[in-house]
Amino acid sequence: MWIPTDNEKYGVVISGFRGTVPHGLPLEVGDTVQILEKCDGWYRGFVLKNPSMKGIFPATYIHLKNANVKNKGQFETIIPTEDTVITEMTGTLREWGIMWKQLYVKNEGDLFHRLWHVMNELLDLRRQVLVGHLTHDRMKDVKRHITARLDWGNEQMGLDLVPRKEFSMVDPDEISVTELYKLMEHRHRKKDTPVPTSSHHLFLQMKSLMCANLGEELEVFFSIYDSRENHPVSERFFVKLNKNGLPKFPEKMERQCTLFVDLGSSDLRKDIYITVHIIRLGRMAAGEKKNTSNTQYRRPFGCAVLSIADLLQTERDTRDCKEDYMLKVYMCNTESEWYQIHENIIKKLNARYNLTSSNAGLSVALQLLHGDIDQIRREYPVLFTRGVAITRKLGFSDIIMPGDIRNDLYVTLERGEYEKGGKSVARNVDVTMYVLDSEGQVLKDCISLGSGEVPVSEHHSFVLYHNNSPRWAELLKLPIPVDKFRGAHVRLEFRHCSTKEKGEKKLFGFSFVPLMQEDGRTLPDGIHELLVHKCEENTNFQAPACYLKLQYCKGNLHGNSQPVKASKETFWISSFLCSTKLTQNGDLLDFLKWRAHPERICDILSKFKDIDGAEIVKFLQDTLDALFGILDENPQKYGLKVFDSLVHIINLLQDIKFQHFKPVMDTYIESHFAGALAYRDLIKVLKRYIDRSIEAERQEHIQDVLRAQEYIFKYIIHSRSLYTLATGGQNEEEFLSSIYELFQSVRYFLSIESQGSSIITQTQAVFLSSFPAVYSELLKLIDVREVANLVRDTLRSMPDVLHVEYSLEAVKLQCIAKTVESQLFANPDSRCILLPVVLHHLHMHLQEQKDLIMCARILSTMFCLIKKDSTESTVSEEVDMLVDSLLGMLLRTILEISNRPQPSGPTIRLQFQDVTGEFVACLLALLRQMTDRHYQQLLESFTNKDDLRDFLLQIFTVFKILIRPEMFPKDWTIMRLVTNNVIITTILYLSDALRKNFLNESFDFKVWDSYFYLAVIFINQPCLQLELFSPSKRKKVLEKYGDMRVMMGCEIFSMWQNLGEHKLHFIPGLIGPFLEVTLVPQADLRNVMIPIFHDMMDWEQRRTGNFKQVEAKLIDKLDSLMSEGKGDETYRELFNSILLKKIERETWRESGISLVATVTRLMERLLDYRDCMKVAEVDGKKIGCTVSLLNFYKTEINKEEMYIRYIHKLYDLHLKAQNFTEAAYTLLLYDELLEWSERPLREFLHYPMQTEWQRKEILHLTIIQNFDKGKCWENGIILCRELADQYESFYDYRNLSKMRMMEAAFYDKIMDQQRLEPEFFRVGFYGKKFPFFLRNKEFVCRGHDYERLEAFQQRMLNEFPHAIAMQHANQPEETIFQADAQYLQIYAVIPIPDNHEILQKEAIPDHIKSFYRVNNIWRFRYDRPFHKGIKDKENEFKSLWIERTTLTLVQSLPGISRWFEVDRREVVEMSPLENAIEVLENKNQQLRTLITQCQSRQMQNINPLTMCLNGVIDAAVNGGLARYQEAFFVKDYILNHPEDGEKISRLRELMFEQAHILEYGLAVHEKFVPQDMRPLHKKLVDQFYVMKSRLGIQDFPGYSRVSPIHLTNGSPRTCRNPALGAISPDGARLVNRRSPLSYPAFNRYSSSSLSSQASAEVSNITGQSESSDEVFHMQASPSTSSLSSTHSASPNVTSSAPSSARGSPLLSDKHKHSRENTCLSPRERPCSAIYPISMEPAQTLKQQIGDSCMPRSDPNLSAPEKVMNPTPSSWSLDSGKEARTCVPESARLVSPPVPPRPTHTGSPAKTYRSYSPQAFDTPPAHPRSPHKSSVQSLTPSPTDYQSLGPVYNSPVLSGSSSSGISSLSRGSVTETTLTDGTITCTLIGSEELIKRENGTFACMPPRYNLSEHGTGTSRRRAPLPHSLSVPPSGEPPALPPKPHVLRVHRSEGENRMEEILVRPRSQPRKVSQL
Repeated sequence: MWIPTDNEKYGVVISGFRGTVPHGLPLEVGDTVQILEKCDGWYRGFVLKNPSMKGIFPATYIHLKNANVKNKGQFETIIPTEDTVITEMTGTLREWGIMWKQLYVKNEGDLFHRLWHVMNELLDLRRQVLVGHLTHDRMKDVKRHITARLDWGNEQMGLDLVPRKEFSMVDPDEISVTELYKLMEHRHRKKDTPVPTSSHHLFLQMKSLMCANLGEELEVFFSIYDSRENHPVSERFFVKLNKNGLPKFPEKMERQCTLFVDLGSSDLRKDIYITVHIIRLGRMAAGEKKNTSNTQYRRPFGCAVLSIADLLQTERDTRDCKEDYMLKVYMCNTESEWYQIHENIIKKLNARYNLTSSNAGLSVALQLLHGDIDQIRREYPVLFTRGVAITRKLGFSDIIMPGDIRNDLYVTLERGEYEKGGKSVARNVDVTMYVLDSEGQVLKDCISLGSGEVPVSEHHSFVLYHNNSPRWAELLKLPIPVDKFRGAHVRLEFRHCSTKEKGEKKLFGFSFVPLMQEDGRTLPDGIHELLVHKCEENTNFQAPACYLKLQYCKGNLHGNSQPVKASKETFWISSFLCSTKLTQNGDLLDFLKWRAHPERICDILSKFKDIDGAEIVKFLQDTLDALFGILDENPQKYGLKVFDSLVHIINLLQDIKFQHFKPVMDTYIESHFAGALAYRDLIKVLKRYIDRSIEAERQEHIQDVLRAQEYIFKYIIHSRSLYTLATGGQNEEEFLSSIYELFQSVRYFLSIESQGSSIITQTQAVFLSSFPAVYSELLKLIDVREVANLVRDTLRSMPDVLHVEYSLEAVKLQCIAKTVESQLFANPDSRCILLPVVLHHLHMHLQEQKDLIMCARILSTMFCLIKKDSTESTVSEEVDMLVDSLLGMLLRTILEISNRPQPSGPTIRLQFQDVTGEFVACLLALLRQMTDRHYQQLLESFTNKDDLRDFLLQIFTVFKILIRPEMFPKDWTIMRLVTNNVIITTILYLSDALRKNFLNESFDFKVWDSYFYLAVIFINQPCLQLELFSPSKRKKVLEKYGDMRVMMGCEIFSMWQNLGEHKLHFIPGLIGPFLEVTLVPQADLRNVMIPIFHDMMDWEQRRTGNFKQVEAKLIDKLDSLMSEGKGDETYRELFNSILLKKIERETWRESGISLVATVTRLMERLLDYRDCMKVAEVDGKKIGCTVSLLNFYKTEINKEEMYIRYIHKLYDLHLKAQNFTEAAYTLLLYDELLEWSERPLREFLHYPMQTEWQRKEILHLTIIQNFDKGKCWENGIILCRELADQYESFYDYRNLSKMRMMEAAFYDKIMDQQRLEPEFFRVGFYGKKFPFFLRNKEFVCRGHDYERLEAFQQRMLNEFPHAIAMQHANQPEETIFQADAQYLQIYAVIPIPDNHEILQKEAIPDHIKSFYRVNNIWRFRYDRPFHKGIKDKENEFKSLWIERTTLTLVQSLPGISRWFEVDRREVVEMSPLENAIEVLENKNQQLRTLITQCQSRQMQNINPLTMCLNGVIDAAVNGGLARYQEAFFVKDYILNHPEDGEKISRLRELMFEQAHILEYGLAVHEKFVPQDMRPLHKKLVDQFYVMKSRLGIQDFPGYSRVSPIHLTNGSPRTCRNPALGAISPDGARLVNRRSPLSYPAFNRYSSSSLSSQASAEVSNITGQSESSDEVFHMQASPSTSSLSSTHSASPNVTSSAPSSARGSPLLSDKHKHSRENTCLSPRERPCSAIYPISMEPAQTLKQQIGDSCMPRSDPNLSAPEKVMNPTPSSWSLDSGKEARTCVPESARLVSPPVPPRPTHTGSPAKTYRSYSPQAFDTPPAHPRSPHKSSVQSLTPSPTDYQSLGPVYNSPVLSGSSSSGISSLSRGSVTETTLTDGTITCTLIGSEELIKRENGTFACMPPRYNLSEHGTGTSRRRAPLPHSLSVPPSGEPPALPPKPHVLRVHRSEGENRMEEILVRPRSQPRKVSQL
C-alpha cells in the first residue's frame, strides 16, 4: 500500500533506472528527485527537472538528503537543507552543462574550453566543501572563490546576475527592495567597474642575458627609478648570472623573481623607469689576457632601462599575463659617467653611451599586479609557493599599517676624492664596507646588496679604472637589529687595486660613521661628507676605540681635544632611515621623556604640533600615555594644551596615510586609557570651544576641535565609565547635566544663521559632519530615548529655510543620512522619535529637487530597516507616515528625473542612472509595505476626483517608466520580477478605484487609456516571456510569482467588460495593443484576450454597420508585429477557431467570417514570410514568399501602402541576389501607380518629399539601369523612349540627349554582346511541410546563367534540405499531397514563345531572336515518350507515342519573380506518325536555319552546319529515314490506318523535302568548307547519293534547279530592308500549279520528346515543311528584288535540353550557349522526359489560323473577305472531339526587335513585310510595357470568326503555314508577266500590305511592345504598367516637331474591329501621397 512519506522527501539518483516496469520513471545518475509516496522498497515521485512526469523507482537507487518541506501537501515544495552555496552551484552547473554542449555545436571553442575548466574547478571545490574538513577561514576563501567563478560563468553565458549576501543567494521576499537593489548594484559594479586600488606591485623575473663576449660571471641589479626627482624609488633586486648569462642558481626561484611591493598610484607614471645595472666579476680589463693573478674585481658592464609606461600599455592590451621584454644593454663611453648612465639613456644623450655589442639583450618577464599584498597572495598563490623575493619601496608606503615593522637604514656610496699618492696615474679605488658594534666586532650579515641574495658581512664596491674621483652611486641596505643599533658604526676601507701580475690591493685610508648619537637619535637622513684618514697597509683595526675618538665628518667635531691632521681626501655617503622603532626627531624624544625636564613641559607641548606625523603614529601609545600623564600632573595648568595636542593626534589619524592607526587608538582607549577624571576637563574645554565659536573671528582651531569630537566623546564616555566603575556611579546627575548643557550650547550654535559671513556656516558644517559618530558613544551611558530626544532637538535646531549656503544644506542631509544609518535609528523606540524630523528634511529637499543622491540613500536605508522590523506593530504607523509624506514626492521625483535630458559626462550619467534606480527601489519598497488598509486610506485621502485622476495618471506613467528595458541592466531579472510583482499588486488595488470613480457619467478616457496601455506594456515585457527561459528558471518564476501575464490579461478583460458603451472610445485605438498581447505565446492569455476582438467587431457593427476600422487596424498591426517575430501557427488556428465560434450566432455572421478568413490568410503568408526571412542567403523561398504577400496586399485586401513597402522589400531581395531583370519588373509595379504630374508626394521609405513627376523619373532611371544590368535592353529602350518624350515635352534637351544616347547604347549592346538563354524548370512542391504559398503547387522557374537541370535540382534541395526528390515526372498521388513531409518534383520544360513573326523572319540575327525565344513566356511544354501496345523491337517507331504536357502560368517569365505558379496544365497524346512528322519538320527547319546563317555569314565557322549535315546524312544512310518507311509506308499500316492517309503523304513530302534541303545544303557547304574538311565533304556527298537511292529518289521532277553560285554573295537578297529575311532554299521560285506530292497540311505537330533507346534526339525545332515538289525551284527575276520569306524559322531553333544532350564538344562555347541543337537522326536521339521539345498543338493551331488566314489574290474582294478560315483536319488531339478553338493573331501583341524607321514605299513587288493579321483585324496598339498586362485577352466574337472566310478544307492553301519554304497553291499566288516573259510570284499572303490613298501599298509600321500572352482562355493577369505605355498620339509641341509616324487608313470594317478588340484600359489606382 502506498503511503505518503514523512522524512524521505528528497534524494539524488546514484544508479540509473530505465523505468521498464509499469509506471516506472526513468532516472539518470545525478538526477534529483522529490519523493511523494513509498511502498515495499519502492518510491513514487518525480524528477525535479520534469515535475509533470511522475512514476515509481527503487528506493535503493536513491541517496536521501535532508530537506525542508514548504506548503506540505499536494503542492509541497522541497528546499534542500544543504549549504546554499552548494545548492546554487549544483543548479548552476546543471544549467551550464546544457549550454556548454551548445557552445560546441556553435563552434565557440575558446569559451567551451574555458567553461570546461571552470566547471571542473567548481566540482573540486564542491567536494572540498562537502567533505567538511576545512577551517573557517579556508571555507570562507573557498566560498568566495566559488561565487566568483559562478558569477564569471553566468556573465559569459548571458545568465542572470545573482544577488548574494555573505556568499549565499538571497530571497527577494526576505529583504527590502532597496536592499535588493543595493546588492544587485554592488555585484554589478564589482563586475563592470573594478574598484581602483591605491596599492600596486610589479612582478619581475630575470630570464637571461644574451651577449656575444661573455665569459665572466655577472651581477644584475634591478630598481625602480624616478627620473623626475632623479632618485630611486625602490630597493635593488640582485641576481647573479653565470658565464653563459643564465641565472647562477636556476633551481632557486626566489633568486630569479621579485615583487616590487607597495607602489602607489603616483608611482605609475611615464617618468618612472625600471633600471638595470650589470657588474661583471673578472679582470680589470674585459679583454685582458690570462696571467698568474687570480684576483677578481667588480667592474661595470652595462645598463638598460624600461619605461613603466610601456608596461602600462601592454597591461591594457593583455590582462593577467606576464609579458616578455628584451632590453638593450648600453655601456658608457667613459667610466666616470657610470653613476649616471641610466639618466643619460633616459634622456637619450646618445653621445655618452653606446651598445655593449650588436646583439646584447636582457630578457625579463614583467607583470603589474593590483591590490594589497594579502589580496595578491590569495589571487596569485603560485608566485609565493614557488618563491619570490620581496623588494620594498624606499621609505614607507602611502598607507602605513600598524603591524608593519621595519628597521632599515639605506646607505648609498656616492663618491670620493683621493690624491695620487705618489703615483703617475690615478688609483683604482676599491671600497670595503663593514658594520661593527661598539666593541669592534663585525656584525654578521648586516649588509644587503639587494633582495634576492642573502646579506653579507663585508662589501666590496666595483672598481673604476684609474679614477681619483670615482662616483659609485651604489645603494646598500643595512638591516641592523634594533638592539644592536646603539653603539654601532660603519667603517669604510679604501684600497688601491694594482693591475700588475700580483693583483695586490693596498690599503691607503679609511672612514667611519656612527649610526646613533648619544641622545638616542639615529644618523640623520641626507648626504654626509666623511673624512678619509690615512693609514698604512698593515694597520690593525682590532681596537676601534682608537679611531672612534677621531673626527669622522666635516663640521662635526668630537668633544676630544686630539688634533686632527688636515686631509684633502674625502668620501661622501647618503643615508635614509626607514624604521618603526627608531627616530631621528629630538622633539619627540624630549616629549616622551618629559619627566626628565618637568620645567620644559609647556615648551615641549608647544613644539608637539611640529613633530612629523609619521613619527607620532610610530610611537602612538607612548605619546598618548605621556599626554594624559601631563594632564594628570596639573589639569589646571596644562589642560588646554593637552586638549589641543589630543585634538592634533586625533585629526592626524583622519589623514588617509595614517587612518589605519585608528584601531590602535581604539585599542588604547579600551585597554590602556586610565584617566577616570579626564571627562570633566574634556567636557569643559569642548563646551568652551563651542561657546567661543559664535564670536571667534578665526574658526580654524575650533573646526579642528569639532572634527575630533568623535574621539573626544570616546575619551569622555570611557573616562566616565572608569569613574563610575571606581566610585559606584557617583555624580551621575552632574555628568548628565554637563552633557545636557553641552548639547544646549550645540543647539544654540547650530541655530545661528550666518549674517553675510560664511565662517560660522563652515564651522556648523564641520560639526554636523562628525556629529552622528557621537550617538553610539552616548548610548553606552544614556537611555536610548534620551539620546533620541537629544539628537532630534539638535537636528531640529537647524534652520528650515534652504538658503544660499548650499554646501551647508548638503552637510545637513549627510548628517540626516548618517543618523538614519546609525545604531540609534535602527532601534524602533528611537526611530519613531527621529522619523518625523528626518521626513521633514527629506520632503524639503525632494520638493526642491536637491541632493537627490543623498535623499535616495536615506530613503533606501529607511526602507531596509522597516522591512527588517516588519513584524513590529510600529511599522504600520511608520508606513502611514511615509505614504503621507513621500509617496507623491517619490512619483514626482521619478517623473522629473526620467524627463530630464541625459547628461553627457560618463560619471554624471552613471550617477543619474543610480539615483533613478534608488528612487525606483524606494517606491517599490513603499508600495510593497502597503497593506489593504494603507491603500484604502490613500484613496480616501483624495478630496475630489481631479486629485485622484492626477494621482492615477501619475502612478500609471511611473509604472510605464519602471517597465522600460533600460530601467535595469539586462541581467537583473530578479529585480525586474520583483518590480512587476509590486506593479501588478498595486494595479489590482487601483483598478477598483478606476471602476468606482471613472465609469458611466464620470467616464474619463485619458485615465482608462493610460490604464490599458500600461497593462499591454506590462504583458509584453521581455522579462515576463517565460517561454524564453530555461526549464529550471521558468519553474522557479512560476513557483514564486505565477504567470503575471495571465493575471494582467484577466484584469484587462474584466475592465473591458465593465466599459459598456464606452468601448467605442477605444475602437480602433486599442486593437493594435490588444493584438500584440494576443500574440504572446501563452495559451491562457490568448483564450482570455482574443474574444475582445469579437466584442470590438460587435460594437463597431452597432455604430457604423460594418467593422472596416477593425479589419484595417488588424491587418496593419499584424504585418508589423509578425515581422518582429511574434505569433505562430498555433495562434493562427486559435484566432480562427475562437472568433468563428463567437460570431456563429451574430446577425453579421457572413461579413465576420469573411474578416476572420482574410486575417487568417494574411497570417499564413506573414508566418511563411517570417520563416523564410530567417535564412541569411537570398533564395527562391524568400522571393516567392514576398511575391505571395505582395499580391495578397494588392489583390485581396487592397492595402496600397503595404503593397508598395513589399514591392521595395522584394526589390531589395532581387538586388541582393543580382536578379536585375526581376528587380526592374518589381520596381515597375510602383512606377505604374504614378503619373507624369506635378502632384506633391510626401516623404516615404527612402524617397524624399518631391513631386510625382520627379519620383517617376527616378523610378524610370532606376528601372532602366536594372534592365541594363539584366541585359534586358529591349525593355530598357521602351522606358528610354517614354522618358525622352517627357524631356522633349519640357524642352529638357540635355537629358533628352542622354536618353537618346542611352537608347543607342542599348541597340549596340543588343547587337554586340552575347546573351545566354536560360533553362526553364518545372518544380512541384508536394506535402504539408511546405509553406502555404508553395504547398501542393507547381511552378516554372527561370534558371540562372549556365544552370542546368542537375545544378538547379541541387540548388532546390539546398534550399529545402528536408525535401525528398521524386525520381519520376508523373503526377503524384493523393497520399503525397497529404503527407507530413516535403517532396520535390523537378524536370526541365521548354518555353513556347508567342512572338512567332519575329522568330520566323530569317533576316533578323539569331542573337536578337534569342530574346524573344525566352522572354515574355506564358506557356511551357514537357514531352514524355511511351509505347502503346506491343513494342516492335526491330523498329520501335511503330509504337512510340508522345504525351505532351503544356503548362500555362499566372504571369509570364521573366517577371517580378524567377518563378511563377502554374495556372493551367493541358495533356495531349501524339501518335507515332505525328511524332515522326514533327521530328522531320524540326530537323528540316534546323537545316534551313543553319544554311541561311551560313549564307548570311552569321556563323563564325561552318562546323555546326557540317555536324548537322553529317548527323542527318549518316543517320539516313544507316537506316534512319528508312525506319519511317518501314513503319508507316508499308501496306499493313496504310490499310489499318485509313484515316492517316494525309499524314502519310505529309511524312513522304517531308522526307523528300529533307533530301532537297540536304542537296542545297551540300552546295552551300561546298562553297564555305575549309580545305582540311574537303574529304569529309566528299564523304557527305557520296553518302547523300546513297541515301537518295535508298529512299528511291532519283531526280526532282518539276523543279528548276538553281545553283548556289547564282546567288549574289551567297544570298539572293538584294534589299537591305531589315524586314526581309536572308535567302535560303525556301526563297522566291517558280512553282508548278500542282505538284504530284502536294500535301495540304494545315496542322503542325509537336516534336516528340526523345525515345529512350532507339530513337534519336528529337530536336526542339518547330517548323512546317512544304510539299516536296516545290523545293529549290527558284529563278532569279529582275522584277523580284526582294523575295518573300514569310515562313521564317521556328521560334525554337535552338535546344532547351540540358547540357548532357547538347551539341558536340567540337562546337565553340558560343554555339554551345546559343542552344544549337545537335544534328541527330531519330534513331540516334535518346528519348526521355528530361529532354523536351519545343512547340505544342495549341500553339500550332493558333499560329495556323494567323498564318493561313491570308488575303486572297482577288483584288476585288474586301479585306475581311480576303481572309479564309481553314477547316479542321481529319484528326483531332482530343480523341474524337472537335479541334480546339484557335485564336487569331489579332489577340496577340508582338514586339519587333528594333524600333520602326520610316517605311519604304513603292510597288508591292519591292516592299514586303512579315504578315500579321493585325494589319487588317486590329488597329495599331500602343507600345506595351515589359510588365504583364492586366487586360484580358482580346478574343473576337464568333461572328467575327465567321466573317473571316471559308472553312478549313478549302483547297486554296496547300503549304504549311510555318515552314521555311513557301508552298503556295493556285489560290495564293498571283502571276505577273514581265517584259522578258518570266513569271514572278508575288506572295500576297506573306506580306502585310496597307493600301495608301494613291493606290500604292506600304508596310504598316510594326508595333513596339513586349509580347503579352494571347490566348482565348481567361487568365488572372498582373496589371498593365501604365508607365511603359506610350501615350496616344496627340498634337505635337511647336518646337521641336514630333517624329513623323505613318498613319494607316482603315475601312469601316477595320474600325469596327478596333472597337471590338481594343478595350479601354482602366487608369491605375493612385497611392495617396506615396
